Amino acid sequence: YRLLHLAVIVTAQPQHQTRLTVAGRTDAGVHATHQVCHVDVPDQTLGQCVGHMNLTPVQALQTRLSRMMPDDIAIHGISVAPAGFDARFSALERTYVYRIADARVPWDPRLKDFAWRTDRELDIAQMNAAAALTLGLHDFGSFAIANPGGTTIREVKTAYWQRVPTRPLLGPGMGERYHTPAVESGLLCFTIVADAFARNMVRSLVGACVQVGMGKRDVDWFAGKMRVPLREGSTGPIAPQGLTLEHIAYPADDELAARAERIRAKRTL
Repeated sequence: YRLLHLAVIVTAQPQHQTRLTVAGRTDAGVHATHQVCHVDVPDQTLGQCVGHMNLTPVQALQTRLSRMMPDDIAIHGISVAPAGFDARFSALERTYVYRIADARVPWDPRLKDFAWRTDRELDIAQMNAAAALTLGLHDFGSFAIANPGGTTIREVKTAYWQRVPTRPLLGPGMGERYHTPAVESGLLCFTIVADAFARNMVRSLVGACVQVGMGKRDVDWFAGKMRVPLREGSTGPIAPQGLTLEHIAYPADDELAARAERIRAKRTL
């Protein structure tokens, strides 16, 4: 599922090839609740969107695109992009959340497309000990695939596991018969924030943490994979459906172009 905000860059060119640029790539089966995109739209084309509608050109574009979207895509909003904006390269950081239903909570079949299920109870303390090792600037070559000419060096700002508290569907004072829990109650969630992510990075980190949480591997093994960025079979990505791109942050408008220029540079440790 994708929920989008689209930034329109208005150009004077009447004919051009439309190219959509997204802030964060999501693998097949991964969701996004805060995807940001930009696209160049000629001024003439934008004006033609109005037609018979009593709307501004941007409002008309949003109305027409929303009507065309399949049920698994929703447009949150469309706006004219400020000068220097690039949905991908101007971003300061991205936030992903991976949701797991372990043996600690009853399985809710409604979550089959949004959470990964295991019949084992995971050790959240050991998983957090592993996650803490990812903080800072590291080469995540054990957990990611570099783009051609790129690197797997990334800066992780936040990474932790937390269980969603069990809360009743309805508020207090409604009586015993209303103790049905809210749908996310008890899920184990991995939240990670970084300036950028390499291909398969989040899902592979989750998969490695889960191995630690199950007792199949220990934290020292995870630390070794962080020290030696070597991709091999034990650190492959976990199933995609539990992962959601939740948020993308951008700097102030007057810093957008400079940020995009800096992030295009090849990273080093």
